[in-house]
Amino acid sequence: MSASMSISPSEPRVGVWLIGARGSVATTVVAGCAAVTAGLHPPTGLVTETPTFADCGLPALSSLVFGGHDTVDCPLPKRAEALAAGGVLPPGLPTAVRSELAAADTEIRPGGPLPGDTRGDDELITAFASDIRDFIRRCQLTRAVVVNVASTEPKPTGAALPPSSLYAAAALRAGCPYVNFTPSTGLDHPALAPLRASTGLPFAGRDGKTGQTLLRSVLGPMFTQRALTVRAWSGTNLLGGGDGASLADPAAAAAKNAGKDRVLADTLATPPEGEVHIDDVPALGDWKTAWDHIAFDGFLGTRMILQTIWQGCDSSLAAPLILDLARLTARSHEAGLSGPLTELGFYFKDPVGEGPAALGEQYATLTGFAERLAGRAGRARRPEPGAGPDGERL
Repeated sequence: MSASMSISPSEPRVGVWLIGARGSVATTVVAGCAAVTAGLHPPTGLVTETPTFADCGLPALSSLVFGGHDTVDCPLPKRAEALAAGGVLPPGLPTAVRSELAAADTEIRPGGPLPGDTRGDDELITAFASDIRDFIRRCQLTRAVVVNVASTEPKPTGAALPPSSLYAAAALRAGCPYVNFTPSTGLDHPALAPLRASTGLPFAGRDGKTGQTLLRSVLGPMFTQRALTVRAWSGTNLLGGGDGASLADPAAAAAKNAGKDRVLADTLATPPEGEVHIDDVPALGDWKTAWDHIAFDGFLGTRMILQTIWQGCDSSLAAPLILDLARLTARSHEAGLSGPLTELGFYFKDPVGEGPAALGEQYATLTGFAERLAGRAGRARRPEPGAGPDGERL
């Protein structure tokens, strides 16, 4: 039986344009949204479905419409079947939400640049932006958010913009807010600074915080608050899938590790010795193991060790965060916010703008943001007599 999502004719439709739209994370996002909307599974991991966000005016999950860019051509229903075979999606879910997966797949356009593509940066940006505008018009969307969930790319070395920056520029050119869930350059390329400033659109990123760094953002402040001296903090990541293959490139791995290191630098009194090693293990598929070895000093210099092991599925950890970010960013756009959404640092290893690095403080900032969004939603429902437009930054 299909879990078809019903959208009320009066309910605004909000687009979620995924870069890397046929990857594991994107497929899990589409399938998961359909499953939760149909009541097939609870919204586990969706922070925006907790009571704190009930009155924020966020777009309903049932109102989200998916599309995107990708350079591969494996249809989403087939990709979902492979994920179910690997234990990432529940058995039977690809069949239950097949119509939603197929609908999203029809909205995926070829990405690039592919080998042999002779188009320049501006031509590619124009083509990508046109795809996004067509999506908004064809699906009769109120607005759309572009989210980068593609594999990690190395830091750029030449004059040409890297693919992530081409897509980011296309998002802004199409009038859409942008979220970078990867450590790739995206909007952070210096050449895009004038575009960021001129469009007045909100944006957020970078690099979603799903596992090892999530734990670091909790443990780092713990050591500092208990006045314990961390001497060394080393880690290892074992992962497969597309991310494992891309991170086998030392340059891509360095971009990934920068966010992991930033959390420790920002939460510990002194940056410790040690580094993270990333190993591609294809047999693991979409699963990963993250191990940390923490050497610290206690009272009277007593030397102690804390070791942690995190084993999980990156796609399942990331998917609810993507849905949270799409909803929060779309609501921020509706509220007239612009520039870096520092309040969303809770979701990222290397968040844009200035903000706290400890998870507890980031969550407090996020819930404060939710309260202010709820206040705006209330004012929108009950406007003051004679009140003008409210355009101040939250």
